[in-house]
Amino acid sequence: MANGDTSPSRVGQVNSAGDVDALFLKKFSGEILQTFEESNVFKPLHTVRTIENGKSAQFPVTGVASADYHTPGENIADGGNSYLSDIKKAEKVITIDKMLLASTFLANIDDVKNHYDIRSVYANELGKALAVRFDTAIAKVFIASARSAAAVTGGKVGGILDVSANAMGTGADSSDDADNTDPTGAELVAALFTAAQKLDENDVPSDGRFCVLRPQEYYKLITGGAGALAISTSAVNKDVGGVGSIASGSIPQVAGITIYKSNHIPSTDLSAVTSGDGAASNDVFGANGAGYNGNFTNTLGIVAHSAAVGTVKLLDLATESEYQIERQGTLFVAKYAMGHGVLRPECAIELQK
Repeated sequence: MANGDTSPSRVGQVNSAGDVDALFLKKFSGEILQTFEESNVFKPLHTVRTIENGKSAQFPVTGVASADYHTPGENIADGGNSYLSDIKKAEKVITIDKMLLASTFLANIDDVKNHYDIRSVYANELGKALAVRFDTAIAKVFIASARSAAAVTGGKVGGILDVSANAMGTGADSSDDADNTDPTGAELVAALFTAAQKLDENDVPSDGRFCVLRPQEYYKLITGGAGALAISTSAVNKDVGGVGSIASGSIPQVAGITIYKSNHIPSTDLSAVTSGDGAASNDVFGANGAGYNGNFTNTLGIVAHSAAVGTVKLLDLATESEYQIERQGTLFVAKYAMGHGVLRPECAIELQK
């Protein structure tokens, strides 16, 4: 007997069965993943290792061997004859940080009244929030790598390059010693060649070298840094083999180093900040609880190779959502569990003013 009811076709169900919100949630998740990928600069520029369980991961580090001429009759295996190489060994351990998450709550009544799809906006913002935190943390660790001591006894280090003076400093933080002068485009070009030379001397592979600059310094490579366009000092000067385009505002390479720009290069003194990245488990600057934070007052950019920094990934980017009856709304959460650390200091150079 008919009762007047009807059977609606629920657009959120899979094959007209199960959870009526299943398809809606998958759409939300996909939007977050897309935003995370598009907003990162540093993600493909460093070493990433995934673990299935555990709290940390070990990265073995080895030194180099030596060679010597052999005298006939001498025992190679006799340690007293100095033929055997004592190859130094060490390890780098990266610990998983606490869960990093971004969340928001959407009231059901607001969702119903709203005239546009607010969920996609929320998804976009949650993804950006995680991307910025991820990118900023990696940038800080690259700087820490440049300031770090050698990974093994007698090993090489990167160091700090004063762009205006075009002089290499030690791996220690030299922020207080820099002259605070904003460099010109010509000085940046010269510094990139000096950095390339240093990486060559450290036996860092040519493939995979990159430089990430703040936008202010990136565009100086194109304009030359003067008030008007200074083609003679621009890195795109075709007369000296420059590659790039003034029309598109791009400069792909200098000294064989691929150039990127990012707003996530830190530029203030965060050494006393314990919140945010200061709460990380990995104390990359050795400052007893500073996490990824340090003094970045004079930092301009980073020249490095992907081997300089590593990320251990326990939980990749994931999303959750739950409709809460008692609150009459939906809670959305985007999260990941990772840790970042220094691997090979000889592969990173910090550019300072």
